[in-house]
Amino acid sequence: MGTVIGEILPLALGIAISPIPIIAAILMLLSPKAKAVSVGFLVGWVVGIIAAVAVFTLLSGLIPEEDPEASKPIAGTIKILLGAGLLVLAVRQWRSRPIPGEKAALPKWMATIDTVTTGRATFLGFLLAAANPKNLLMAIAAGLVIGAGGLTRAEESLAIAIFVLIAASTVAIPVIAYLIASKRMTAPLKSLRDWLVQNNPTLMTVLLLVLGVVVIGNGIGSL
Repeated sequence: MGTVIGEILPLALGIAISPIPIIAAILMLLSPKAKAVSVGFLVGWVVGIIAAVAVFTLLSGLIPEEDPEASKPIAGTIKILLGAGLLVLAVRQWRSRPIPGEKAALPKWMATIDTVTTGRATFLGFLLAAANPKNLLMAIAAGLVIGAGGLTRAEESLAIAIFVLIAASTVAIPVIAYLIASKRMTAPLKSLRDWLVQNNPTLMTVLLLVLGVVVIGNGIGSL
């Protein structure tokens, strides 16, 4: 159990530190219907993370069982491929960074967040969690680790819960803080939004690079 938790923690942090969903949540918190749409977004975000990691935990059961003491070439190869995918995304993020002195622009879809409904906010949260390529690769890797870890169903459920709690925390914290003290949170949220928008490509490059190397290393260790 401890080994599995140790392997999924960096992946959960990788999803948690992703700037785009945090920026989206902040924009919703600064919109006219802040409370309703931000809670809807948080619900969709949590459900999306649960769905992605749970599905791939179940699918990992299709991999033929191997001797726990022996090498695991199938799981190891999949991890190496996932790590390589993360490195490719890191290169793409680095190339998309703004040049010095240039102001980073928000994705076009974020321009309509002020008018988004609660239902659409929930769906958007789900998509960013379960269908975003970066998060999906990390969820696949986590599901593979959990499903191939030789855990009982109860232990798998606990591992998924820990993964989701950490991965969803950076969206949940500002939403909950705003619900508790909306007036005090407005100025800090604006500052955080501006900083994340400007530094998003660099943050994601470093994050994906580190996680890619970690996943590849775990894969090599399984061969």
